[in-house]
Amino acid sequence: MSKPWKVVITDLIVEPLVYEREILGNIAQVVALDAMKESELVGRIEDADAIMVYHYFQFTRASIARLENCKVIVRPGVGYDGIDISAARERSIPVCNVPDYGTEEVADSALGMAIALARGTHFLNSRLKRGIGQWNVDQALPIARLRGTRFGIVGCGRIGTAVAMRAKAFGFDVCFYDPYLRDGVDKALGIRRVESLRDLLRTSHIVSVHTPLTQETRGILGPEEIGWMQRGSFLINTARGGVVDTMAVIDALASGQIAGAGIDVLEQEPPPADSPILSAWRDPSHPAHDRLLLNPHTAFYCDEGCAEFRRKGAQEILRAFHGQPLRNVVN
Repeated sequence: MSKPWKVVITDLIVEPLVYEREILGNIAQVVALDAMKESELVGRIEDADAIMVYHYFQFTRASIARLENCKVIVRPGVGYDGIDISAARERSIPVCNVPDYGTEEVADSALGMAIALARGTHFLNSRLKRGIGQWNVDQALPIARLRGTRFGIVGCGRIGTAVAMRAKAFGFDVCFYDPYLRDGVDKALGIRRVESLRDLLRTSHIVSVHTPLTQETRGILGPEEIGWMQRGSFLINTARGGVVDTMAVIDALASGQIAGAGIDVLEQEPPPADSPILSAWRDPSHPAHDRLLLNPHTAFYCDEGCAEFRRKGAQEILRAFHGQPLRNVVN
């Protein structure tokens, strides 16, 4: 029996497509292309009735222009900066994301990185593994008590709020900068609002970034902004690579401006083999070797969460096929 619809998954997710077929298998052919660059999509997406796009490459106007029958483009994740949503809107193709699946996991990862760095766990483990330092307190890294230390959050949406609640449980003095958050949320959460990014960076011992990547937030933490941070503070980025200038982070680690950084996302993923960030991180003589926690864009991940974003992405496509209202249209 032929199936009336065709769903194409461009990248990342490959066979077995258990969760997608659980939702769509009775009415749609579901195909995974396992592409690593946009050029590999040519001749393979034109007849798709729905597209699921992940994050290995940009899904640009050129690809959208070739779609003949597409009713919806779904990004089964939070960030949708890799899709030209304006081009899709011009073609009357809604773009939807899955904004809620990894909230807990990203918040857990951000706080886990912050604690590992601020308590010296990563630094001491890395040095002892190489036979550096005594089997005792290492004065190379001052370690402050966490309770009462200021934890600054840039962007207090779903994930930023989840981080704030976790940081409060550790006794941090939690504050945030978010010019778009409505008045009163700070009081409801029992945390403090800071009116400027500069003030947040200058007064926080730990800074954790939780903004989407937009024209406004791209490069929001560059060399100048990182220079505003307290000397010896810590920076965590589990948001988007383009929000933080990672080379400026490496330079700040080298100069001692910041004492450590946790980076889950990079401007280019995967990074090229000759990436200066990887080179510094892997070089035992570079300060980043002991002071940088580098994750391969996995802060969002858990087994349950993976099933959740795949199912929710497929459910959005099912709604589109049935002509039902869509849940999370971003364009």
